[in-house]
Amino acid sequence: MSKAPLLEVKKLRTHFYSENGRVTAVDGIEFEVHEGEILGIVGESGCGKSVTSQSVLRLYDEKHEVEYEGEINFKGMNLLELSLSKMQNIRGNEISMIFQDPLSSLNPVYTIGYQIAESIILHQEVSKKEANEKAVEVLRLTGIPAPEKRVNEYPHQLSGGMRQRVMIAMTLACQPKLLIADEPTTALDVTIQAQILDLIVEMQTKFKMGVMFITHDLGVVAEICTRVVVMYLGQIIEEANVESLFENPLHPYTKGLMRSVPQIDGDRSQELYVIEGTVPSLDNVPKGCRFSTRCQYADEKCYEQEPELRSLKDTQKVRCWYAEKIIKMGDDTYVKSS
Repeated sequence: MSKAPLLEVKKLRTHFYSENGRVTAVDGIEFEVHEGEILGIVGESGCGKSVTSQSVLRLYDEKHEVEYEGEINFKGMNLLELSLSKMQNIRGNEISMIFQDPLSSLNPVYTIGYQIAESIILHQEVSKKEANEKAVEVLRLTGIPAPEKRVNEYPHQLSGGMRQRVMIAMTLACQPKLLIADEPTTALDVTIQAQILDLIVEMQTKFKMGVMFITHDLGVVAEICTRVVVMYLGQIIEEANVESLFENPLHPYTKGLMRSVPQIDGDRSQELYVIEGTVPSLDNVPKGCRFSTRCQYADEKCYEQEPELRSLKDTQKVRCWYAEKIIKMGDDTYVKSS
């Protein structure tokens, strides 16, 4: 791992404007991604994972819908201070992104080869012939059979797994330093998911990229990630390396997520664990701890005062007033403070 992080996000806030006023979808988050590591960002739908990933690339319309605060430092540059033209040079070149639905990300009226070559020509000084040759090369690299044939096909002619491989090929065409993968296997069946995950890890190792991997699947996190950030309602509520998180999750929400995962050797007669309640809306964020309305351990302090994200162990940070007590007394014996 390099000394200086490849990506360093500091106090990032992403505000959207709606009929009800300003809504903060990401609220003061901080994390790092280093060269050669895979950082997992996990949480329920609506927790801010995708907003975080798209904020890094400034993909929202800053003239009409969004306002950013904080810093997004990439290779020593604060991306929030760059002009849009400079950001366009970074997008797809030094930072690339794989989206959930490859069919909506690929243009249906252009061939696969044209779309990959277009990205190469945009960012690199090469001829059209060289770009086309490189398009075939990156398709072959991602394991697509007969790439010379596939470059002349259209997105609708490929399966979901093939389209996702094409998206990965497009992201790798310019050999980016940072890859952002926003739930890239969600729409795929289990067998194809495993192939795509293996491919991402293989390419990450080959090109020594830093990877931000957005997911709600803890099984995927355990398989491929180095470190993990757990998000809830726009905030980071826990950060740890993978081993520490799975051996000893500190936050009640993280514990709940872990208990919700079905176990192969578990008792099938028992119902799956469910975290009670739902994620509150962003225009009605609870006072104090944001998880307090769903937390079995919450007391008056939790309802009134918002905890800070703090280091509790060498490898873990947590945003919880009573993490020490929960660890010490265990899930079954912990009693709320009076």
